Amino acid sequence: MKNQHIDRSRFISAAQAADQLGVSRATLYAYVSRGLLRAHPVEGDSRRHCYARDDVAELAGKRRRGRKPVDIAKSTLDWGMPVLESGITLIRDGQLYYRGKSAVDLADQASLEEVASLLWDLPCFDGADISATVLPDGWAQLKTHYGKIPVIEALLPLFAIASEDGETGIWQRDETRLAAGAARLLGALFACVTGQGGDRHPLHMQLARAWGLDAIGADLVRRALVLCADHELNASSFTARCVASTEASLRMAIMGGLAALSGGLHGGMTERIETAWQALEPRQIAQQLRRQLAAGMEFPGFGHPLYPAGDVRAKALLDLIEPEFHMAGDIAETMTELTGKAPGIDFALVAMRRYLTLPEGAAFCVFALGRAVGWIAHALEQRRQGQLIRPRAVYVGPEPQ
Repeated sequence: MKNQHIDRSRFISAAQAADQLGVSRATLYAYVSRGLLRAHPVEGDSRRHCYARDDVAELAGKRRRGRKPVDIAKSTLDWGMPVLESGITLIRDGQLYYRGKSAVDLADQASLEEVASLLWDLPCFDGADISATVLPDGWAQLKTHYGKIPVIEALLPLFAIASEDGETGIWQRDETRLAAGAARLLGALFACVTGQGGDRHPLHMQLARAWGLDAIGADLVRRALVLCADHELNASSFTARCVASTEASLRMAIMGGLAALSGGLHGGMTERIETAWQALEPRQIAQQLRRQLAAGMEFPGFGHPLYPAGDVRAKALLDLIEPEFHMAGDIAETMTELTGKAPGIDFALVAMRRYLTLPEGAAFCVFALGRAVGWIAHALEQRRQGQLIRPRAVYVGPEPQ
C-alpha cells in the first residue's frame, strides 16, 4: 500500500472481494466505478488494488437483503452479472483478450483479417473474398446521395443496399464458404465507408489508400481496427446476438449491430467528442475544461467501468499519437487530473482521426468496420449454440383490473 500506516490485515485482494460478493471481477470493478466500493492501490504495483474487509462485508449484506427479482434484473443489465456464455472475448483485471490472446499484443502486428479468423474460429480468408463483393448498379451515385447525410446515420442504409446474403452454405458447415461469405459482408461495409469496391489487399491498406495515408498512418488504422474488433457483450454485439438467435442472417445481425452502435452512449460517442473538441481553444484547454466541470459538464469519452485503471485500447493508440499531437495529450492529461478518469477508445479514435486528418465521421467508420468482425463472431457463436435469446421482463405497471 502507498500509505504505510494502513493495517494490511483489514484489506483483501480483488479475487477475495469478488468471491465474497459472489460476482465477477468485471462486476467488482463496476461497483468501484459507481461508487459502491472503494479500491485502494497496492504499494509497488499501480495495476493492482485491494479492498477494505468491512466495506466488502457491508456491500455483501446489502446485496443479500436486496435480491428482489427487479433488483436482480437491473443489476444484470447494468454492468452486472454475465448473462450468457461466450468463448470469444475476455475482460479481466483491466486487460482485453481475444480467445485468450492479448488484444493489445495482437494490435502490434496482426491485421483485422487475421483477428477475424481468430474470433470467427474459421479458416483465414484472403483479399479475393473481399474483392468478390458485388456492388449494386449506380453505387457511386448512391454514395454521393448518402454522403450528404452524417455518416453515423448513412452507414446502415448504405450497408443494407450494398450487401447481399453473403453466407451461402453457412449452416451446411462449409467453413471455407462461410468465411468467404462473412468476408464479403466486410467488403460491403468497406465500400460504404470509402465509396470504393474492395481489392486483395488488407483492409487497413485499402483504407490508407482511400484516405491518402502513408505507412505510419496505415499502421495506426490497422491497430485501431484490431482494438475495436470486439468487446464482450457490449450493446451492439448483444444486439447482433439477439438478431442471430432468431435464425436471421449474418447480414441482418450486422445491421442490428450498426443500429445499436450509432447511439450516443456507444459508437455515436465519437460524434459527441468531435463536437466538444471543436469547441475547445488549443491554448486554453485546462481553463475551459475546469469551467465546464464546474458547470457540471464533462468532456465525453472518459472513464470506463471495465477499466478502472484506464482503457488499455485507448492507451495503445494514444501512446503513438500524443507525442506528436499535443492537443490530444493536453485534453487527456487535464481530464484525468481533474476527474481521475482515463480516456476511452472513443476519445482515442477521434484523436487518431484528427491527428491523421481523416474525413469527418472516420472515427465512427473505423469503429464500425472493426466491430463488425465481433458482430459476426457473436452471431456465429449464438447460432452454433442454437438458443433463442428471450429474457423475461419484471412487470412494474398497474395490476390488471
